[in-house]
Amino acid sequence: MSSSTATSAVREPAALAMRIGVVAAEAALATFARNLDLDDLADGAVDFQGAIAPAEWPVFSLVIDTLAEAAPGDARPLDERRADALNDLARICMAAKQRAGAV
Repeated sequence: MSSSTATSAVREPAALAMRIGVVAAEAALATFARNLDLDDLADGAVDFQGAIAPAEWPVFSLVIDTLAEAAPGDARPLDERRADALNDLARICMAAKQRAGAV
C-alpha cells in the first residue's frame, strides 16, 4: 500500500470518527478516574455532574450518556445504565490500547 493510499484510508470519515470516538472514550475514562470514587458508585446514586469539572463535563456526559442510552424496553434506571456504561467504557479503552499496541 502506498503512503498516499495509507493516508487516505486514515482520512476516511469512518476512520476519523473511530479515532475521535476512541479519544473521547479515553478522555471520559480519565475524567472518571480523576473525579469519581468506585466506592461511592457502589453505594448507589452518584451525582456525576456534581463530581465532574464543568470543563470536562461535555465530553464525559456525551460518552457516558451515549453508552447508557436505554434500548427499547430497558426499564433500568439511569444510574444503573451509567454503571454498565462505565464498564463498557473501560472495555472500549482497553481494546483500543491493545489494538494500538498490535499495530
